[in-house]
Amino acid sequence: MSDEILEHRRLLVAGSGIAALSAAIYAARSNNDPLLIEGDEPGGQLTLTTDVENYPGFSEGISGPELITEMREQAKKFGSELRSGIVADVEKQPEGHFRVELTNGDVYTADAVIAASGASARTLGVPGEDELMGYGLSTCATCDGAFFRGEDMLVVGGGDAAMEEANFLTKFADTVYIAHRREEFRAEDVWIERVMDKVDDGEIEVLRNTELTAIHGSAEEGITGVTLVEHPDGHPKEKLEDPATADEVDEYEFDVGAVFYAIGHTPNTDYLEDTGVELDDAGYLLTRGGRDGGQTATAVEGIFGAGDVVDHHYQQAVTAGGMGVKAALDADDYLSERERAGELHEPAPVAAESDD
Repeated sequence: MSDEILEHRRLLVAGSGIAALSAAIYAARSNNDPLLIEGDEPGGQLTLTTDVENYPGFSEGISGPELITEMREQAKKFGSELRSGIVADVEKQPEGHFRVELTNGDVYTADAVIAASGASARTLGVPGEDELMGYGLSTCATCDGAFFRGEDMLVVGGGDAAMEEANFLTKFADTVYIAHRREEFRAEDVWIERVMDKVDDGEIEVLRNTELTAIHGSAEEGITGVTLVEHPDGHPKEKLEDPATADEVDEYEFDVGAVFYAIGHTPNTDYLEDTGVELDDAGYLLTRGGRDGGQTATAVEGIFGAGDVVDHHYQQAVTAGGMGVKAALDADDYLSERERAGELHEPAPVAAESDD
């Protein structure tokens, strides 16, 4: 553990997606000198989206990376500073400020911290995944479904998210296929019933005991098809890898124009686990909520939460942006109160080096 403090800041923001950048813009305009530590996915999930058509203010749409670039420049214009790095640990000090250590050993201190580190969509690691993410492969049906109007679409998953996304995609798809590796779904009954109604109407087809093993296509053409495997007892990938059962697995090519992963997200909250904040069973950060100020406050005074690190339901760019703004305003109230009370941290001056 390093004892050398690189710098003290009034406010440190963990993250660099829409929530973090929105917080930075408002925090900088409030003279709170925000420092953003970008994390392991600079720009967040939006950098994986080629076109964004539902973010207010862009009638012709805007690419995800372009929107992030514009917001970065806006944040910097008002005085925010962005640095690469991944927050590894946050520790509240007896004096009330925070010690923030990065994975590379760098250490900062801050009077307040906004956790806007997002949630990473789970992926499968199959061939074609990296090349086609954002070019027919998506982790957000609400964001990208309309781009593939009239196509056959494949949803991978068997929980509530998969059922909800499949149901939503019927607005645009010719047919929605759900590939689930088991016979039984994990979703709530209400979602299964809605999907089964769509099955009866011919809008959805369920591929049980089926898994995706490859995605085909290119950035230029988009997705041209996928490879699926099926076994009547479920978990066909495992059985394909076992010589004793490999011959029992049916492997085939399947023609779809878009694929949507709905296998969950992992909130990036590991660095908060020892701070005393409250997390739900899935690891999402719990905030105060309610109707008054302080909605983004956590169980630890001085730590605020915004975006997909908190929100496991909406997970939209515009809602993340709104939460980032709330967090900046809540942090400003907190910092102002501490300043009036004379409780902001005053780092010890660095001794000048002798010329001798």
